[in-house]
Amino acid sequence: MSDLPSHARIVIVGGGAVGTSTLYHLAKMGCTDAVLIEKNELTSGSTWHAAGNCPNYSGAWNMIRLQNYSMDLYARLGDEVDYPIDYHVTGSVRLAHTKDRMDEFRHVAAMARHQGLEFEVETPAELVERYPFVELHDLEGSLWDPRDGYIDPAQLTQAFAKGARDMGAKIVRFCTVTGIDRTDGGDWRVTTDKGTVGCEIVINAAGYRAAEIGRMVGRDVPSVAMSHQYLVTETVPELADLPGKLPLLRDPDDSYYLRPERDGLILGPYEWQATPHWLEGMPEDFSFQLYPDDLDRLEWYIERACERVPVLGNAGITKVINGPIPYTPDGNPLIGPAPGLTNFYECCVFSFGIAQAGGAGKTMAEWVLEGEPEWDMWVVDPRRYTDFATKSYNVAKAVELYQHEYAIGFPFEERPAGRPAKTSPVYARLAAKGAMFGARGGWERAVWFPREGEEARQELTYHRPNWFDAVAEECRAVQEAAGILDLTGFATFELKGAGAADWLTGMIAGALPKPGRIMLAYFCSPDGGVVTEMTITRFADDHFWLIGPAAGEWHDRDWLMRHRPVDAAFDIENITAAWGTLVLAGPSARDVLARVTETDLSNDAFPWLTHQPIEIGMGRGVAIRVNYVGELGWEIRMPMENLLGTYDALWSAGAAFGMRDFGMYAMESLRLEKCYRAWKQDLASEYTPLMTSLDRFVRLDKPDFIGRDALVEQQQAGVPERFVPLIVEAQGADAPFCSTVWKGREKVGLVTSGGYGHRIGKSIALAYLRTDLAVEGEALEIEILGNRCAAVVAREPLYDPDNERLRS
Repeated sequence: MSDLPSHARIVIVGGGAVGTSTLYHLAKMGCTDAVLIEKNELTSGSTWHAAGNCPNYSGAWNMIRLQNYSMDLYARLGDEVDYPIDYHVTGSVRLAHTKDRMDEFRHVAAMARHQGLEFEVETPAELVERYPFVELHDLEGSLWDPRDGYIDPAQLTQAFAKGARDMGAKIVRFCTVTGIDRTDGGDWRVTTDKGTVGCEIVINAAGYRAAEIGRMVGRDVPSVAMSHQYLVTETVPELADLPGKLPLLRDPDDSYYLRPERDGLILGPYEWQATPHWLEGMPEDFSFQLYPDDLDRLEWYIERACERVPVLGNAGITKVINGPIPYTPDGNPLIGPAPGLTNFYECCVFSFGIAQAGGAGKTMAEWVLEGEPEWDMWVVDPRRYTDFATKSYNVAKAVELYQHEYAIGFPFEERPAGRPAKTSPVYARLAAKGAMFGARGGWERAVWFPREGEEARQELTYHRPNWFDAVAEECRAVQEAAGILDLTGFATFELKGAGAADWLTGMIAGALPKPGRIMLAYFCSPDGGVVTEMTITRFADDHFWLIGPAAGEWHDRDWLMRHRPVDAAFDIENITAAWGTLVLAGPSARDVLARVTETDLSNDAFPWLTHQPIEIGMGRGVAIRVNYVGELGWEIRMPMENLLGTYDALWSAGAAFGMRDFGMYAMESLRLEKCYRAWKQDLASEYTPLMTSLDRFVRLDKPDFIGRDALVEQQQAGVPERFVPLIVEAQGADAPFCSTVWKGREKVGLVTSGGYGHRIGKSIALAYLRTDLAVEGEALEIEILGNRCAAVVAREPLYDPDNERLRS
């Protein structure tokens, strides 16, 4: 056992598969001045009782990447560090009971194949050849992943540990962290029952105890310990007689997995009676312990599994494992900077930590040593949850997620648990009108409005849903008359004080607007990737609002504060909670607004891309002549206490002009037609503004800004991909996120947004395309749910190409 050093550059708290992988990857990248502290023995948390399944499957593009990296690493790790690992690559079959499940399989298989994984969607007859013990009743087909398998979690952890130690990193076991605080010099001091270690950087890899570590630094980690049970059977004679390896079987529609364990089987259900634990506090120590068996809640799943694989029913149970598995509200782990803290990172709360440990260690090491990971990992970034992630929210979402662990990942699904978390003052008014809502960055926003006599329900499908025609009417109202949308929740930061303009100039790729005007701005990483997009609203020489997406509030706050000089004379204040936003758009928008304000709204007095103070009823706010839908209109920013009165005044004024409420689904259709980019969908750190075809917002003649050198280098070398719109001959289903673009047999691009444009009456895909093919009129194909659909590159924007309606 190593002694606790007095100082290290990096301290990792937690010695499971994820913590040791992080230590290993730090050492691999050259940082061996790192120490891992574990309160008990390595693996003593969730790692030791994990089933060890290693799927590549995921509905998220970069989670497939992360897990695929793990599998590649595990295949060679034992030899690399000279430590034996039982890693069995058996392949897996996933069963589909419905056509909807087959749609999901086709989409995920296409994503996987784009990344070089040979997933195959197969028929029931092909399934039997893969898995001879399966019964085929009620099945539509299956998905085959040849690289799936399972690994011994303890051996994996010890292999990471050995590799890290051999490179010079340290591991201190049986050492409990009791406190973490800041030194006067800004470093961290980690106090343990064996002494104190000073460090520059702390990584919280404490698994289901991550919240306990977080509280030591004032951080509420969104984590809930859920009980997960699996059963281990006696020997199944039929398995022993098989000539080859039996694949894993997952039956997501009946919510269980079944995998070989020597000559027996492991059955692991995700039951509806999801059970959170330790809601009033954790025991001081739970190392290598389990919960009592609770098989009653698994009875239905055991019966279904025995019907599907009858040999299971002939085997007795030798062991029941019922242990804690940590869950975030969306089931994805936390990997990245802890919100609001400097040099404190999180790599914790993994529900599938064995499969993800390898990729997580890589990603974490890149965050710490290089400032950003190779892949845009917003899907696991801790800052995706802001202050709405309370204990009640976390528990409600964790239970819901566990119940839906194997649910189909439908687009436009608005799950109800933990809602409403944040509401604007207009919420109740819209609810009374029958609005259907979704949560965006914690904020409730109307997504669509059922028409009179129409059933208020959310159809789940990969095809065009029940709300398609209702949303078309909302879009038509915005195009022909006027529409109003409550878009409260924009992340908003007030930047004010001497030197603000000079500092902001060095932060963005483009130019600052003049006072009284606004400008879209792109913040880049040193490698040139898009970190965030903000609308800069300039009030005076050194006075600005920086307005970004609701989901990015803590992300953008941290980026701004990280780069603010310590001795700066300017301030940055987060004013998100103080201001609400109403979008008023359409050819009648000026007429509607003129009825409630004395502000001169004429084109000469109030041109496009400008802002002015405005008074409506009892409220004084700011009207910004810009919107995300591509029509004449304004974003009206009002103090939260005046937002409802403003909405009511506009609604009354709009009656004479046929104004309608519209929702987020209509806005999505309208923005696609204008080719407006969506953050963390079309805009990601893996793409530069040049790749995103935003050259007009980049000023390479500026002497210096973050990312400039990388952009100059890319421009000189040639931009490898360009962002383009495509018109698609869709067959009842629009292109899902991350659909593949084909040119003959060659993969040439990736769709980042897809949907139907109701104003132009066509299916649209926005995609990154190989530069030589990013030419108007280029004929291509997009793979949509297993079908190749003809597509052609079009000119941007698709609707109102000269922005005449915006300027009208």
